[in-house]
Formats: sequence, C-alpha cells, structure tokens
Amino acid sequence: MNYLLAFDGLAIGRGDRTLREGLAGAIRRGEIVHLTGPNGIGKTTLLEVLSGLREPHAGRISPTPEPEACHWIGHRNALNPAFTPRENLEFWCQLQGVPTGMISAALSGFGLQGVADRPCRQLSAGQQRRSALARLSVAPRALWLLDEPLSALDEVATGHWLSLLDSHQRQGGAALITSHQPLPGPRVGVRVWDLSK
Repeated sequence: MNYLLAFDGLAIGRGDRTLREGLAGAIRRGEIVHLTGPNGIGKTTLLEVLSGLREPHAGRISPTPEPEACHWIGHRNALNPAFTPRENLEFWCQLQGVPTGMISAALSGFGLQGVADRPCRQLSAGQQRRSALARLSVAPRALWLLDEPLSALDEVATGHWLSLLDSHQRQGGAALITSHQPLPGPRVGVRVWDLSK
C-alpha cells in the first residue's frame, strides 16, 4: 500500500449543511497535496474529517482516521494561553505519550528561545503560530494535515517550516496543506487540488 489515506464518496459539512459531496482520492507516501479553493468551500472541514476530528456526512475513509496518528494543526494553534511555548509542548508530549527530549531543539528551530518561557497570551501572532508548528519536530507522524500553516510567519520561520516539510517528504511522509498562496519555492512532488472543481 503506497498511500497513507484514501477516501471515496465522501460528503463533508457542518451541522445539517453539506459543503461538498462525492469526494474521492488518496494521499500517497512522499506526496504533498496543496488544497486550494475559496473561503467557505470546505477546506478546513475536510482536514478535520480526514484527521478524525469530525464525522463525515457520508463516505468511507481508509484506514479509519485517528487523531493521534497524524499531525493536525488548525487555525487556532491549540495553545493554552496561560502556558509558555515550552509548557504547551510538554503538555502535548504527555497527551501523545512521546518523550520531551526534542522540545528545546524544536523551539530553537523556530527561533523561540527568547520567548520559550513566556506565557503564550503575551506572544505575537507569529510567535504563537511558530509555537504550534514546533509540534512537527517533537514527534514523527507520517501524515501532516496543516490548515494555513504559513499564516503570520515571517520569511525565516517560513524557511524553517519548508526545510521540515522537505525532510518529512524525503523520509516518505505526506502532507495535506491548505494555503491561499502557492507554497514557496520550486517543490517536487506537490499536487494541487482545487476543492471548488
């Protein structure tokens, strides 16, 4: 099996409202899928369904999605504002059952050393986004589901994220990424999927 996730006849929505139906496809090992489309088309909802955080209205996903089997990072960053970036990563590691040994390197990679022990509510939007993305470095997950990961990132942070993505891909990992802008730089193995078509 060369895919990490496949789906067929998928209908997605929020509440009683169906946003998209008849979706079919697969995310293969070593593949980056750039999910595009206008606001409200269902990009975030699709990522939530594929991660196991939201039930589909219809259809089949194989294997059955489990939130702990992938890296899901959404718009809201999932940071406790009273915790520091370091404490947020420590808490996340405890939830995932992974060691905390990579936390310092993950924070350093995103240039967060100077704010690692400051409450997240005091951080800028970019620092909070980097704190959330630092989870990618702490534990390996074959599939990344990332909703607008470039939001609020500066050029240096974007470059570090791209290096993580390239390394992940070289190791056979895959990613489904929403972004309103093209992924920076020439990227190999990227498939663009316009959800509006």
